[in-house]
Amino acid sequence: MREYDAIFIGAGQAGPFLAARMAAMGRKVVLIERKYLGGTCVNAGCMPTKALVACAKTAQMARRASEFGVTIPGEPTMDMSAVAARARKVTLDARSGLASWFDSLETMDVVYGQAQFAGAKDVYVNGTRYTAPQIFINVGARPHIPDVQGLTDVPYLTSTSMIELAELPRHLVVLGGSYIGLEFAQMYRRFGAAVTVVERGPHLAPREDRDISEAIADILKRDGVNVLLSQKLLSVAMDGSDVVVRSDQGEVRGSHVLVALGRQPNTDDLGLDLAGVETDRHGFIQVDERLQTNVEGIWALGDCNGRGAFTHTSYNDFEIAAANLLDGGDRKLSDRILGYGLYIDPPLGRVGMTERQAKEAGHRVKVSTRPMSRVGRAVEKGEILGLMKLVADADTDRVLGAAFLGVGGDEAIYGVLEAMNLGATTEKLRWAVPIHPTVGELVPTLINDLKVTISAM
Repeated sequence: MREYDAIFIGAGQAGPFLAARMAAMGRKVVLIERKYLGGTCVNAGCMPTKALVACAKTAQMARRASEFGVTIPGEPTMDMSAVAARARKVTLDARSGLASWFDSLETMDVVYGQAQFAGAKDVYVNGTRYTAPQIFINVGARPHIPDVQGLTDVPYLTSTSMIELAELPRHLVVLGGSYIGLEFAQMYRRFGAAVTVVERGPHLAPREDRDISEAIADILKRDGVNVLLSQKLLSVAMDGSDVVVRSDQGEVRGSHVLVALGRQPNTDDLGLDLAGVETDRHGFIQVDERLQTNVEGIWALGDCNGRGAFTHTSYNDFEIAAANLLDGGDRKLSDRILGYGLYIDPPLGRVGMTERQAKEAGHRVKVSTRPMSRVGRAVEKGEILGLMKLVADADTDRVLGAAFLGVGGDEAIYGVLEAMNLGATTEKLRWAVPIHPTVGELVPTLINDLKVTISAM
């Protein structure tokens, strides 16, 4: 048996940073990882996928070069092996950086293998028993594969295997019209594949307000992505070299199929029952406001707790735990104002509530929108698709949320995010003097155009 001050299971974007802080304080910690350092973000998420998005953006700008007075002879061609190699290098460099950092910490051990609980304070890995008074679970999530007739009999792709694809599909069929599926749909269309998105709901990106969802659909359709909505998936099968996707509306034939229908936590093989740790019916570990499970001394951080599905929310879990356990703080999950991005091109930056969510929560709201075609910076860059939207409380004047779908939207949203964290009113925010020419300079203009709305979104 090996004794430590703390055990960390999983090397994603929360646990390792807390482990490193403890190690820097001289505490003896062990980090257990069954595969790769860095979790989803480094290995199968943010970093490699955004590297692919950048490749797709470059190809698209090459096609548009003549609009900017640049002559490039012929249609750009893609070297998909080079594209995949670029994404892989981004991953390997990040993974290597983490390994070097952890190796430099004298009181931190890194163990590779599958961890399984033997009790509330004990974990087995590779036949060795580890014990500590504090255990932190940061095992992340993986693509959810639904129970669809025939799906497991075809060579389907997921967001993980898609990154390693070194060939260009003739026709990629994407099952799921939410964030992951849409990013891959657009990038592979820009690489040169035919692409069809099959979405079960009436709108793409269903968490967004309808006007934002429709603008996202318009962007993808302009790129040549075929979008099929309100499709009840019935079966998937092979017919020769074709993958045939059948729904209640008909069928789609493609060369490849990507399953992008949500994610599920990696908690089913940890032996949580032996530690008495409770999960919900989907397998997400239940935590309180300070990320502690129902078992004293065990915390769950990151995607596996179901309280956020992003790298930045996972990192914020680390910040909350570190503040409370190491700094004498009192940070809570409910203090977090959620923001996120959708990295199609142009991107979506989102923070706080949608208009629909605000109305459902009982707010009397005022809303302002502005098409990107009326944003100077977008016009100058020749990127005028999308819109900006701001939602505020009509009674308190507090900003409730915003959605910036357009060039620079993922960066411009920070002005609203920071204002919300500071509790600023729109009256305060409207007197900011933003830099020209930028996308964010339109925030005071949006505020001046706020109007009370009644209709649901």
